[in-house]
Amino acid sequence: MGNPRILAFAGSLRSGSFNKKLVRLAARAARAAGAEVTEIDLLDFQLPLLNQDDEDAHGLPENAKKLKALFLSHQGLLLSAPEYNSSLSAVLKNTLDWVSRAETPDETPLAAFTGKTAALMSASPGALGGLRGLVHLRAILGNIGVWTVPAQVCIPKAHEAFTPDGALKDPHPQAALEDLARKLVETTPKLA
Repeated sequence: MGNPRILAFAGSLRSGSFNKKLVRLAARAARAAGAEVTEIDLLDFQLPLLNQDDEDAHGLPENAKKLKALFLSHQGLLLSAPEYNSSLSAVLKNTLDWVSRAETPDETPLAAFTGKTAALMSASPGALGGLRGLVHLRAILGNIGVWTVPAQVCIPKAHEAFTPDGALKDPHPQAALEDLARKLVETTPKLA
């Protein structure tokens, strides 16, 4: 099966997002480990809040279809999730909800998620580095058929963790991030 195809993104819209910086580093590490990585920014795929009445009347929004096609064409996910009020961000949850929706009555439920692998990370100004949000994200992904790498990377005090060019100042979390990406790249073909 060739190199695994990995979709990488952060659950944030903010241009200066710590999680966007973190997922860029993870994507670089996954490429170095042999994956084909597609990096996207959710800002380029803005979606309305999921409302089944609107969906019934108009179908999936175009950006939901585009995102779903990306999920379907990749075997693994690199997700960097900011923590909002001890959970995941609304934009990340809304993205997962839209991508989970069937486009046709005969589509297999959760087709864009079932059998995928994922590696999770977070960066937060707080002392736990986004850990509480990853607990919720891991539970959601498990319930929709995604196997997540047991390890994860959390970057506390994120406002102090990056250099001006976006690298991590401390080599220890950088090494953990590279190990996480390598585990995703190694595991994805085995589970596909």
